[in-house]
Amino acid sequence: MITRRDFLKMGAGVVVASLLPKTLFTTTEGASGPLIGVARGESPNLVKTALDAIGGVNKFVKHGDKVCIKPNISFAANIDCGATTSPEIVKQVVELCLDAGASKIILLDHTIQNPQLCVEESKIEEAIIDKDRVNLLTLTKERQFGEVQIPQGSELHSVKIAKILQTADTFINLPTAKSHSATGVSLGIKSLMGLVWDRGALHRVNLHRAIAELGTVMKPDVTIVDATRVLTTGGPGGPGKSVKLNTVITGTDPVAVDSYCVGVTQWYNKSWTGSSVKYIVAASELGLGEIDTSKMRITEIDV
Repeated sequence: MITRRDFLKMGAGVVVASLLPKTLFTTTEGASGPLIGVARGESPNLVKTALDAIGGVNKFVKHGDKVCIKPNISFAANIDCGATTSPEIVKQVVELCLDAGASKIILLDHTIQNPQLCVEESKIEEAIIDKDRVNLLTLTKERQFGEVQIPQGSELHSVKIAKILQTADTFINLPTAKSHSATGVSLGIKSLMGLVWDRGALHRVNLHRAIAELGTVMKPDVTIVDATRVLTTGGPGGPGKSVKLNTVITGTDPVAVDSYCVGVTQWYNKSWTGSSVKYIVAASELGLGEIDTSKMRITEIDV
């Protein structure tokens, strides 16, 4: 039963959503910061639900667009481990982009381990549902990367990033949520390292600040974090402890998305916030987004 006071407090739109069958709809009250969409459940519409909460896929993908999607397939790990983006979640994103009228979709990553094995184990090819419009590109050659300057860089003054990003109309970052031995967690901003030719260069300086500096020159139109199965220890490649959360998180503010994601589970059996992760703090200090979850407009939907 919803009282008149509840109606006035939450707003008509929220009330309507809360009355949808089998759906739990909650929002953050009083916040005015970036939008975060969260969907939970076992549903073929999990990604769509999370994207609809922040404006829908058509807000980011227009008819005729060339779309670059960056999942994490860097490790030849079993998909149940949580070290790579779920092929089902990638497929849902691809379907939404095609439905929005994308003319070309490129799935790309610069894998750490053998590219062929990474492709096989990640089952990423299951997302290639239209061979004419969907292509998989594993970046293996230096000529596929172009050098860009980092004006705000103190650790990195320039970096070689995937050239194909410069030709894309829409860039979607699609990481998996997992732990990481060097940075604590690996989420959206950290995933950008998969579009860099020389990862080692970041490890030879202050890694946390360098990761944040990547975010000043690689700016996804939207970040979609796969938290369906989260590798909470033993990351980035596993094996380790994984927990099934059946969750997808979306947003256009990369700092806000990562900061929210930190709180969805424990890492190494400890509870953290965005302020616990050095690269997220550094990205916030560079002005890349909001780190305080209390200032975010969060919509959470259980499907």
